[in-house]
Amino acid sequence: MRLYTSILLIAVLASPLRAQRPNAAAATSDRDTTAKPAPIPNEQSSVTDHTIRIGGQLVPYRATAATMLLKNEKDEAIGALYYTAYTRTDAKDAAQRPISFIYNGGPGSASAWLHMGAFGPRRVVTTDAAFTPPPPYQIVDNTSSLIDVTDMVFIDPIGTGFSKPVGKGTGKDFWGVDEDAKSLAQFISQYLSRTGRWSSPKYLIGESYGTTRSAVLGNRLERDGVSLNGIVLISSVLDFETLLFAPGHDLSYELYLPSYAATAAYHKVIPAPANMASFLSEVRRYAMGDYAAALAAGAALPADRKAQVAKQLAAYTGLSEDYLLKADLRVPLREYMAELQRSRGMVTGRLDSRFSGPLIDLLAQNAPGDPQSNAVTGAFTAAANAYLRGELKFDTPDRYLLGGGNQGQWNWTRDGQRGWASTTYVGGDLAQALVSNPNLRVEVENGYYDMATPFFATEYTVNHLEGLSPDLRDNITLKYYDAGHMMYLYEPALVELKQNVARFILNPTPATARTAGGSN
Repeated sequence: MRLYTSILLIAVLASPLRAQRPNAAAATSDRDTTAKPAPIPNEQSSVTDHTIRIGGQLVPYRATAATMLLKNEKDEAIGALYYTAYTRTDAKDAAQRPISFIYNGGPGSASAWLHMGAFGPRRVVTTDAAFTPPPPYQIVDNTSSLIDVTDMVFIDPIGTGFSKPVGKGTGKDFWGVDEDAKSLAQFISQYLSRTGRWSSPKYLIGESYGTTRSAVLGNRLERDGVSLNGIVLISSVLDFETLLFAPGHDLSYELYLPSYAATAAYHKVIPAPANMASFLSEVRRYAMGDYAAALAAGAALPADRKAQVAKQLAAYTGLSEDYLLKADLRVPLREYMAELQRSRGMVTGRLDSRFSGPLIDLLAQNAPGDPQSNAVTGAFTAAANAYLRGELKFDTPDRYLLGGGNQGQWNWTRDGQRGWASTTYVGGDLAQALVSNPNLRVEVENGYYDMATPFFATEYTVNHLEGLSPDLRDNITLKYYDAGHMMYLYEPALVELKQNVARFILNPTPATARTAGGSN
């Protein structure tokens, strides 16, 4: 049996995290309290005015590229957090206009992906399901931006983008499940005060680990009296054990099966289903039925029954019956990525399984890297650095970091309990936020071809949130896209995502949730 867990995520993180405690030892500069404090810079701000045409209307907006100092309990500055804010300038009453705080995940990822790929007024053009050609990259008006319905604040947590520890601050002050949420809660409260936005409808929009953050941050804000209107979870993970492939842990194999099936159909390794939604509903039932029962039987599973299951799995996954039998009916993600298109000399994508890349070692047991990350990271890195310095005129000698590289230093411990990445669970935080604020609404966006945070695992987690009444469960809605983890890379999905999120923000009352697993 192989031992894996797939950690979050965002496109810069292509390697799985082993099922072990993260390295507790941080870099000397982040742990040595005798080190000389970093200089405390003045807060910076660059304000520019722009217009964009969305849906036939000309929308004027102001862009603010700025930093804000974060402080500790002694009122000492310990971090300079960079953010990019967009506000519509023709709003009659800005205090009543919705405001959305937006971030990506990692942990350790900047917000450039959602900023310049999904919701910002300018986006970088990439090639769908293929490698984006080298520079020059094209930055265009984003007609699917949310600026027409909500003001937006894109947040780069400390250690990402231009954000960094300052003064006596070190990474350990920010790099942890609760430390991260605490710093962002401070930023949001200060931003609301400085801009006079306390009365505005407030939303959190996070992707990948950003959904983990949203559960913890949302609950913390509610406790602090910052009442939210809604939370949008994009490619979510609230229970990291659903991503764990380890001895004696069979659930992830069941939860990944529908994603394997969708991927096999996309790459024509199995016949294309007449109706994808119906096909995936069938696979869900099999995963939680016959397949789950077979895995639960373990060594007691009769040989003839094992052969039947292998045959059905082959029909769903595109892998051979012989391979599945040798794998004991259990194929971890990295092995599936390597095996599915091995005969074509290709490796299959993780964040978006529609992407493929060359499999250099045709005997590799596990897939190296992630073709989707390789395909778009260069474009986003260049676009963010060029756009923020050029069009938004933010003057800094620092490089904009898409990934902070702090994953090995992340503190997963919570409430005095030792924590591991593979066992982190924040579903209780989200449930508590819903209980504390019965008007809070949650919308969950899922990509069928996301094999980093598979949609069936998200459904499973949502369906197992504890302590929610039927009325509160109705505050949660799930949506689906024919795309991957970053569904906005596929333009038709980007348009659909904008429509769904805009509708969610403009609808002031809880919508009746669709049953998990149904059609969009």
